[in-house]
Amino acid sequence: MWAAGLLIGAVLAWLNFRWLRRGLDALVAASTAQAGVEKPRVPLGSYFGAVFRYGLIALIVYVIFKLLKVPLASMVVGMCALAAAAVAASVYELFQSE
Repeated sequence: MWAAGLLIGAVLAWLNFRWLRRGLDALVAASTAQAGVEKPRVPLGSYFGAVFRYGLIALIVYVIFKLLKVPLASMVVGMCALAAAAVAASVYELFQSE
């Protein structure tokens, strides 16, 4: 069951990253369009997207934990896999740049 939790956590972290990137792309596009405006407006969808993203991930983790009895700790560790992969890739690039 731990392997399933790690996999689920890694997939959720990847989805979170994709949704975050999409939200930031929309925010950049909106700010570029309002370049000369004195008081720029942030699209309401950006706020909704940020709240919805975390709410949806929490709901998915809760349902998987309750229905499939996957250990919660394994899903949390799996969600950290994306950060660990980014650190490992950065360290690899540091040593390969010589």
